[in-house]
Amino acid sequence: MRRFLSRVLSRATAVGAVVAALAGFAPASRALDLPRDTREVAAIKTLIQRQIEAFLRDDAEGAFSLASPRIRGIFGTADNFLAMVRSGYGAVYRTRHLSFRDLVVISGNLIQPVVVIGPDGVSVTALYIIERQTDGSWRIGGCVLVPEPDETT
Repeated sequence: MRRFLSRVLSRATAVGAVVAALAGFAPASRALDLPRDTREVAAIKTLIQRQIEAFLRDDAEGAFSLASPRIRGIFGTADNFLAMVRSGYGAVYRTRHLSFRDLVVISGNLIQPVVVIGPDGVSVTALYIIERQTDGSWRIGGCVLVPEPDETT
């Protein structure tokens, strides 16, 4: 598993600048600690699962409510957000299967890698930017899809 994650992250590091640009903020000025509490890690996974389940139901409001305030500000409405996901994130919009990897920090951002199999049967790694809110809750601050590394290399 470490070898697999290492290959994914080597590709992900190449998109680290994209992740930071998508997130719309500079890397944290203080060291970002990975959540160690199993309840926090479970809360992050549940957050992502809930959004994917909302996409599968075409529940725009439900999916939009799990996005960070910054993302909600960018898209303005749940319908705009869902239209963007539908057109550019098919593997996330209609996930057939998902598998969580270990949380990591990339470019100062907390990232939850999730291997998803989309409707076409192709696996990709969705790098979810996870943001803690002032009330202590977690929200999704963006997502970058990265092709999975070829298992033969």
